Amino acid sequence: MEVPSRPVERQPIRRFDIRSRPVQTRTVIPSPRTPGLQAGRPRLSGGRGSATVKERAIQSVLATCSAVSVLTTAGIIGVLFFETASFFREVSLWDFLTDTQWTPLFAEKHFGIMVLASATFLTSAIALAVSLPIGLLAAIFLSEIASERTRRTVKPLLEILAGVPTVVYGYFALLFVTPMLRLVFPDISGLNALSAGLVMGIMILPLVASLSEDALYSVPQTLRDGAYALGASRVQAATRVVVPAALSGVVASFILAVSRAVGETMVVAIAAGQTPRLTLNPLVAVETMTAFIVQVSLGDTPAGTLEFRTIFAVGTTLFLMTLVLNLVSHALVQRFRQRYE
Repeated sequence: MEVPSRPVERQPIRRFDIRSRPVQTRTVIPSPRTPGLQAGRPRLSGGRGSATVKERAIQSVLATCSAVSVLTTAGIIGVLFFETASFFREVSLWDFLTDTQWTPLFAEKHFGIMVLASATFLTSAIALAVSLPIGLLAAIFLSEIASERTRRTVKPLLEILAGVPTVVYGYFALLFVTPMLRLVFPDISGLNALSAGLVMGIMILPLVASLSEDALYSVPQTLRDGAYALGASRVQAATRVVVPAALSGVVASFILAVSRAVGETMVVAIAAGQTPRLTLNPLVAVETMTAFIVQVSLGDTPAGTLEFRTIFAVGTTLFLMTLVLNLVSHALVQRFRQRYE
């Protein structure tokens, strides 16, 4: 006998909804006795006391280093301006700025800073005429044209020039460059501004090339790809896209090169001579501001005299010149800086 089958009743599926039940939360209030939650901070290994002492010690060391640099700068500025004020009690500022002779170590004394400033401008202009264009072209070659292997090889070799002592550059200008220039300019003096400026430009060249190359190399590749997509060649992309995009870094390298040229000492002291002369002729001997400071600092001039205080007046003038250059550099960098995401 066949038993009739009963239909299977389907049970409804119960869905669990977390929103149907209230969620119980408990707030844990840290207390000094709660392990791992002392004062609301995670417990550090080794003990909270030892970690705090180490952090305070590191902060003290860092603060001391910062204070030393700030106090050193303040001390230098203070000494310069104090001694310069003593100098201007005996020499008028008008004569210092307008006199066309500089003879503080002679019987008839003149204190015209224009003589030393013109020589500094002359040697610096020659150096920058050599270092800026060649350095920028070298940076463009290393960043945009040379292969990666060539870049890794040539750039360290170029930066080796920055490690050569400046006194070596000075004697190189005196004993090698000047005789070579005499073949072209027979009337050139044995000590002259031209050889000093040329060698100083070679010395500054690695600074311009390295900093400019770093600025060009940091430009995003998408800008180059966009220029190539529009049909630009590699040279056109480098000169019309990459260099304008990295203009802030290139300008900063130029200003640093100017500051280095103005403050250079040994090359001009050895190769340019120590003859104070108001001229722009690069074939004769001149005396720059730094060369005069070296001359007076040799020990023949008694300390505390008016002649000795002249080096502080010259040093203050040089300090103000480099300060203006740094401020101009900062303003130009902020103006031409471009941010990429």
